Amino acid sequence: MTGKERILARLRGGPTDSLPLMPITMTFAADLAGVRYLDYARDHGVLADAQIRVADHFGFDHVSAISDPAREASDLGAAIEWSPDQPPAIVESRALLADKDNFRALRLPDPAARGRMRDRVEAVQLLAERTGATRIIEGWVEGPCAMGADLRGLNSLMLDFFDDPSFVEALFDFTVRMEVEFARAQVGAGATLIGVGDAAASLLGPQLYEQHVLPYEQRLIAEIHALGVPVRLHICGDTRRIVQGMGRAGADIVDLDFLTPMDHARRAMPAPQVLLGNLDPVRELRDSAPERIHEALSACYAQAGPAYIVAAGCEIPRDTPLANVAAMASFARQ
Repeated sequence: MTGKERILARLRGGPTDSLPLMPITMTFAADLAGVRYLDYARDHGVLADAQIRVADHFGFDHVSAISDPAREASDLGAAIEWSPDQPPAIVESRALLADKDNFRALRLPDPAARGRMRDRVEAVQLLAERTGATRIIEGWVEGPCAMGADLRGLNSLMLDFFDDPSFVEALFDFTVRMEVEFARAQVGAGATLIGVGDAAASLLGPQLYEQHVLPYEQRLIAEIHALGVPVRLHICGDTRRIVQGMGRAGADIVDLDFLTPMDHARRAMPAPQVLLGNLDPVRELRDSAPERIHEALSACYAQAGPAYIVAAGCEIPRDTPLANVAAMASFARQ
């Protein structure tokens, strides 16, 4: 089977010749390709080259256009801090919506206009042209809570849930409409799966998550499904308190960080739900040894059951030994 066939078969509940392999690689891919992360995040050609190189080297079943969470915010006018060899960061002290009155002037950006959203669309197109016949091409958008935090500032947004829930609803409605159009542009360019990153949601308890965030995640995922592609929901951090709700979001893949035990997630979700992860990226991948990686992944697989995709609990750290990543790949294939 090709990587594309393997992943799609797993999502349909069909047989596969081995476990699908879909780790997130960003700084790791840039380092393997010998490029600065500044160039990886700014130049779609550099990103595509690095993603294909890392996928070829380890036999990954997908390539991804993910690089950082600041693309949409950047095109909306948010302040972005750039570093030579680190991911760009949103400057929270100068949040675009620090003054909520600025929200009235906010307009949906055009993914086709020159900017960082267009650069991701062009990365997807290049990846699709070069490896889309045999691998899943993963586009990426921010989820409502993550995007809301990027625009409003994380601390301010957390207070808004209590102080001004109607503002939160209006902000999340805006973000969903923006991300649907961003996803549409990426699918049009050749994306065969869309990842949704909603990291800030892990800071919420189940009541706030299910009342304020889950309905917008469900809407976003449903509208991406209407574009004809599956969805991967990635929420960094400890999601034990909200994992049951995550299982109702409608995503084809629920991506688990290492802080959320695999057996806990499996008990909280229906058996057909495909789970991905949740190998500790530092202790069990970067700082471990190949035989220990096999043991840890065996435990993940045993707890997750057949509906499982191999990956670390979040991004593979940039200084992970190549032999350790190869061990992850060999586990999947064996």
